[in-house]
Amino acid sequence: MDSAASDSRYLADTVQTAVKIVIAGPLGVGKTTLIGSLSEIPPLRTEEAMTVAGHGVDEIVAGKATTTVAMDFGRITLNEQRVLYLFGTPGQPRFFPLWQHLVHGALGALALIDTRDLEESFGVLGHLEELGVPFAVAVNSFPNAPQHQPETLRRALDLLPETPVMVCDARDRSSSAQALITLVDHLYTTAGRETP
Repeated sequence: MDSAASDSRYLADTVQTAVKIVIAGPLGVGKTTLIGSLSEIPPLRTEEAMTVAGHGVDEIVAGKATTTVAMDFGRITLNEQRVLYLFGTPGQPRFFPLWQHLVHGALGALALIDTRDLEESFGVLGHLEELGVPFAVAVNSFPNAPQHQPETLRRALDLLPETPVMVCDARDRSSSAQALITLVDHLYTTAGRETP
């Protein structure tokens, strides 16, 4: 390594603006995976092993051995002046009080959902609404998950007509990036409508 400036872990001296986006969703929906697929730095993960002590407290997700207990964090450099920070929320309802701190200063949120268990999404979407965080909904495409048209999902989740609903694959960088772009377009459009 020649210098700290050439090390991608560090911000370039030219960066002047940081934008914060929250990635929210229920337990096991793919938040950590999405941030990992997008982050240009090794993401910060606060994952711990799921234990027998958690039975009865947290939902058990088949094949899931770890869970986020505080947050995930990643970074995307947009250009020489701007950087995007991604903050992933823990999915268990008992961590909802932490969300108030995670969403502070956020431009908006991308809410990941799983069509195999839409019920789990209601608490997440309701909490984002209570916190006043504008959001878009991304359906993480799991194998064998039921496929629904965006309008059907919008009705089932009781979303406003202008709330974007899209399908993404959290494992795929391009698909995850498109979901973020859709969210930012929505935030830009919404902000334009609110400006007098």
